[in-house]
Amino acid sequence: MSDNHHCLVGKTYLVKTFGCQMNLHDAERVAGLLDSCGCIAVDSFSQADIVVFMTCCVREKADTRLYGQASSMVSVPDPPSGRRIVAIGGCIAQRDGAELSKHIPGINVVFGTSALAQLPSLIERAYTDTKGSLEVDTVEQGRGFATELPSHRARRFHAWVPIMSGCNNFCTYCIVPYVRGREKSREMVDIIRECESLVEDGVKEICLLGQNVNSYGRDLYGKPRFAELLRAVGATGVERIRFTSSNPKDLSDDTIAAMAETKNVMPELHLAVQSGSTRILHAMNRSYTREGYLGLIRRIRQAMPDIALSTDLIVGFPGETEEDFEETLSLVKEVRFASAFTFIFSKRPGTPAAKMIDNTPHEVIQERFDRLAKLVEDLAYEANRPFNGRIVESLVEDVSKKNKHMLVGHSQRNQTVLFPLPAKYSAEEFIGRFCNVKVDEARTWYLRGELEGEPH
Repeated sequence: MSDNHHCLVGKTYLVKTFGCQMNLHDAERVAGLLDSCGCIAVDSFSQADIVVFMTCCVREKADTRLYGQASSMVSVPDPPSGRRIVAIGGCIAQRDGAELSKHIPGINVVFGTSALAQLPSLIERAYTDTKGSLEVDTVEQGRGFATELPSHRARRFHAWVPIMSGCNNFCTYCIVPYVRGREKSREMVDIIRECESLVEDGVKEICLLGQNVNSYGRDLYGKPRFAELLRAVGATGVERIRFTSSNPKDLSDDTIAAMAETKNVMPELHLAVQSGSTRILHAMNRSYTREGYLGLIRRIRQAMPDIALSTDLIVGFPGETEEDFEETLSLVKEVRFASAFTFIFSKRPGTPAAKMIDNTPHEVIQERFDRLAKLVEDLAYEANRPFNGRIVESLVEDVSKKNKHMLVGHSQRNQTVLFPLPAKYSAEEFIGRFCNVKVDEARTWYLRGELEGEPH
């Protein structure tokens, strides 16, 4: 326990997280910090003395969800201690700072993306300040990575490992460079040391994180060294390696080779294309063309024929015509993604795209979105269907929320895998272990089957 922050000892807390994997990692560090101060995690708002919202501002819906849930805290009965502290962190906090109090009356603490380490002090000041002042820290410069803080991992067998923060790409629709700052890479030796420690602690799957992992190391070493990092993490012996996010413009042939050669790098890649139209890609400042992206896909599949590819797609970017949209449809058909996240364009204040004028009726954009979503769904089913009757290895993660007698995990290709818990076992004997599952039902979004052999 920390020697400081004595007034936090025994306080209960709940962390609610929105958004990307980086926020999930930051939430684990927040929980670790509060644990180190003697706080106790609870499962409901009504039990919590401290509620922390980790926020995302990439899409407008995230703002709406935050405002709704944080504002509703006013009506939640006081905790047993008699006073609740509400703290807001993450990208919305970094973007809006003290202005958040105008949207969400009653909040006590606002802390930015680089201010995680300061959270206990901010909460303590909020508790002891009799005037009820809003405590704010959104300072970015001169602070290290959150990886230096204690962690309360959501899953003991899985770990998020940030390798860099920030982004230099300034896509015209994206707010991330403005709230996460410019690219800043961690020293490779520190990343490897952390991964080795995680493996010693029993972690079986590591996910390397960055806004654009493919440019890892450019700021430190003068050129990207992500391929070298992949091979080095592979040498730690961790059983599964994943990574996100990956910008097509920086995905090198050396990284493709490293993925193919490093057997514990999983055969799946999320490679956001956003649009199939070169004209729209240029307007988005994505720095690659349709033809360039398709050429990259061909090189990836030549090196890894069985790889599962996923992507992000935006519908309704300002100025998108029916012809542009048809190019997106045709690219999706040609690549045949195993899965895709589809979004209707959302204006983010402060980005260049927010000032772009577009007169396309919403119903036209919605109709295009529905067509794309149907295509993505059809292709996801086609990607899963060949696995019917095959045996897949699943890392079991939890009991299904819909059926307590069903276990859920993910395959090497990141497919959701379900199978019934054998009667002679408890769920705890499976969670965090690998199981071979013979698939007897291949559906659009999951595989379902029966256990083959024993967990390992």
